[in-house]
Amino acid sequence: MSRREQAGTAEAARFTRAAVIGSGAWGTTFASLLGQGGTRTTIWARRPEVAAEINQGTNERYVPGHRLPACVDATTDLRAAVAGADLVVVAVPSQSARQVLEPLHGQLAPSCLAVSLMKGIELGTGARMSQVLQQALDLPAERVVVVSGPNLADEIAAGQPTATVVAAQGLRAPEVAATVASLCATPTFRPYTNTDLLGVELCGAVKNVIALAVGVASGRGLGDNTKATIITRGLVEITRLGLRLGADPATFSGLAGMGDLVATCSSPLSRNQTFGRHLGEGMSVEQAAQASRGVAEGAKSARAVLDLAGAHGVEMPITAAVAAIVEGRLSVREATEALLSRPRKAEGVDAKPL
Repeated sequence: MSRREQAGTAEAARFTRAAVIGSGAWGTTFASLLGQGGTRTTIWARRPEVAAEINQGTNERYVPGHRLPACVDATTDLRAAVAGADLVVVAVPSQSARQVLEPLHGQLAPSCLAVSLMKGIELGTGARMSQVLQQALDLPAERVVVVSGPNLADEIAAGQPTATVVAAQGLRAPEVAATVASLCATPTFRPYTNTDLLGVELCGAVKNVIALAVGVASGRGLGDNTKATIITRGLVEITRLGLRLGADPATFSGLAGMGDLVATCSSPLSRNQTFGRHLGEGMSVEQAAQASRGVAEGAKSARAVLDLAGAHGVEMPITAAVAAIVEGRLSVREATEALLSRPRKAEGVDAKPL
């Protein structure tokens, strides 16, 4: 064990009580990871029947076939869930996060850390989820942590080997990230630490939009060449935006970047890919939303990502096409033709038209 890991493990010893805000697949699975490490964890659930089932040890609607640790329970009382918590984890849809969290403004303990499992950009403000947590909970940036990576909840709950990234910022970022990593690590869930919180968050938000585009291609019956093209050019878009905003270039080739992008674009477990596939098959946005499994963050965040890119002069044609489809301004066929008719250019993040 490295010196940093030892420090994180020692610091984690004082974190005995956690709260997870959100009882969906990822929130429940992450609560289970914390519980497996011995942290007493309370899940906040909006619906009483979900809380009641969690208190019986299961959440079959979102994590079927998985038995929760005995130290994990649930409540529908938000303030009771976070009372006395050393760690508050937020796993709600990104566009509703601020509304959910505002009743907790200034309510967390002075040493409490807040962890975002969310992947999105807030509509209207362009705020990343860590920024939403800072503002809604009245926390300094140094106490906000982000967990992101190729983290399909069903596979993690089943105990399949998985890695993730725990990112923090500020002078104590390595120690803070190591502490949270120590709390959620299990024999099959391996967290790596990172101090590029900005880059990690951008990767998580934009990859959902790219995955939706891959799903559209799949729904149209297009093959692996097309999907590989979207994935690789999508990574260029993520990198282009991240570099403009000051992210570390190395982040985009790591777990939070390429790793999460490949998993989300390739897996039938991906809500964003599934949503896009339904659109490609001819469903309306409303029909695709009803048929998809859970919230497709890419559909919600495409406009927010595009507005953020526009504010910084960054070109993101795949993201623009997804936003146009979701908003009903272009059909799938028209968006595809618009992408293919763009001026040819050299390959690269900053390449100009030929």
